[in-house]
Amino acid sequence: MSSQASPRPSGQPSSQLSQEAVRLLAKAWYEALDRHDELADVTRFLVDDGLEMRFPEATARGHAGFAGWYEAVTHRFFDETHTITEVEVTPGATEATVTVLVNWQASVWNPPKPRSEWLGFDADQTWIVVPGENGPLIKTYIVNGLAPMPGSASL
Repeated sequence: MSSQASPRPSGQPSSQLSQEAVRLLAKAWYEALDRHDELADVTRFLVDDGLEMRFPEATARGHAGFAGWYEAVTHRFFDETHTITEVEVTPGATEATVTVLVNWQASVWNPPKPRSEWLGFDADQTWIVVPGENGPLIKTYIVNGLAPMPGSASL
């Protein structure tokens, strides 16, 4: 008898793509963004090859593209808070499609204005996640839309 684990039957998703595993990924991802963690601590949530992230202002590909975007936003926005309102996982055999609804609030200072401004948006996102060595990883990250909250400054 072989000591290797038997492969999953075809069509059965990895436990890494379960609702709970992906919710934990989303929670950890947004906590890292809110803290403005070091780049290496944030890229651990992302695939190494084939990463695509579509934001309203840019599309970032690969870790290098993400690094440029991350540097820009961590130098522009502060006091960030992401509050997840929904994570809906549709698992597949090798990847899962995830609908994420998140409320994002932050402050921004646009020089030479005398004060910072408050931003508040509800973001509708679609992610594609795949199993990784230590848990699910984000392969595709799409911001489908941003709905401003009443009183929010514009981006």
